[in-house]
Amino acid sequence: MSKLLRKPIKNEAAPGVTIVHDVTEQNSSLEYVGFKVVDLAPGAKYSEELGNKECCIVALTGKIHVTDGEQTFENLGTRESVFEKKPTDSVYVSNHRNFEVKAVTDARVVLCYSPSEKQLPTKLIKASDNGIEHRGKFSNQRLVHNILPDSDPSANSLLVVEVYTEAGNWSSYPPHKHDQDNLPLESFLEETYYHEMNPQQGFIFQRVYTDDRSLDETMAVEHGDVVLVPVGYHPVGVPDGYTSYYLNVMAGPTRIWKFHNDPDHEWILNR
Repeated sequence: MSKLLRKPIKNEAAPGVTIVHDVTEQNSSLEYVGFKVVDLAPGAKYSEELGNKECCIVALTGKIHVTDGEQTFENLGTRESVFEKKPTDSVYVSNHRNFEVKAVTDARVVLCYSPSEKQLPTKLIKASDNGIEHRGKFSNQRLVHNILPDSDPSANSLLVVEVYTEAGNWSSYPPHKHDQDNLPLESFLEETYYHEMNPQQGFIFQRVYTDDRSLDETMAVEHGDVVLVPVGYHPVGVPDGYTSYYLNVMAGPTRIWKFHNDPDHEWILNR
């Protein structure tokens, strides 16, 4: 049984509110990253008191309203499917605040958490604020939407990004890791991957492994699954005929993304 691969749980928390994933420090090996996926029926509400955690609320699909009790952001969300390949809206809410999400339409909401002590302003991250990148070449190409990158000072710990990888391509490749607090060469960041496939019956392969192979797991990942990356390299391979989407959440003691490539495979960058 994999300790890194999480299947959807689909627990009904209240009428119209379904918890699809809930990754916490109590039920995983992660200390810095928490992750939740919530499905909401039209008119349904989901609320939380954050305590000592900050949260990035991503309107993955559908339309939602979000409030922290002081500010309200209405009709967030830009797409019915992530495979429309356009950025969406998000809201950053700092620690020791409350928030409520209300669905306007059927909606899937992603909640990204990390421990936080310094309170920051609530911030709307519009779809138009997302930085868009095309990375890689040959069979190593992907489309990236930067929701909350390390260049944005809106958060204390969280980093959030969306990635699209076309059929026959690799992503998070060459294999890289960020599990050493060794700046400026490498930062320690835990990570979660939330995966979707198009068409939905597809799968991808993701390997998570360390240099000494004390952790070495290769998973067949299906639509709606979550993969935990506490340490190690974590490449993704996409089979022919399918498009991969994943949403990454990263956090650690220092909010900077400095990764280290597997030296056995770094040569491909020089082709």
